[in-house]
Amino acid sequence: MSSRAPLPFDPVEEARRHWAGHGWAEAAEGMAAVTSLMRAQAIVLARVEAVLRPLGLTFARYEVLMLLLFSGRGSLPLSRIGERLQVHPASVTNAVDRLEATGLVERTPHPTDRRTTLAALTQAGREVATKATEALNAEVFARPGLPADDVRTLVDVLATMRRDAGDF
Repeated sequence: MSSRAPLPFDPVEEARRHWAGHGWAEAAEGMAAVTSLMRAQAIVLARVEAVLRPLGLTFARYEVLMLLLFSGRGSLPLSRIGERLQVHPASVTNAVDRLEATGLVERTPHPTDRRTTLAALTQAGREVATKATEALNAEVFARPGLPADDVRTLVDVLATMRRDAGDF
């Protein structure tokens, strides 16, 4: 996965040991958990980006395409996209701008609310979303790097963290 040789030791465990040794034992496990989570996120993101980059997508843009694909009409107000993806409106605008520039999404006026703009999936956007999903399913999602039981446990643990943070 990485072009560099693996370290001969776990740097997170080493940091945890140092944390405890410097008098921060009560925070050492939490530091190790957060640091491990951040490193795991970087590993997963690199795998996802390797699949999406050849299709001209980032994960944020892929999420927008999939949200539109799963919507009943293939379109959603920009504000609804932000709510569903839990991102700032500026991030939605940027992602839609990029997708529109490549012909995968188009902005259209809302049929009943002149103040609202919709992002609508184009046929090309549908095709790219499907191709990206097939590649992600094969190369990342079906083999996330953990045994199946651990994947379910991870999802459950992270759901608790997300719920406690007010995600849902």
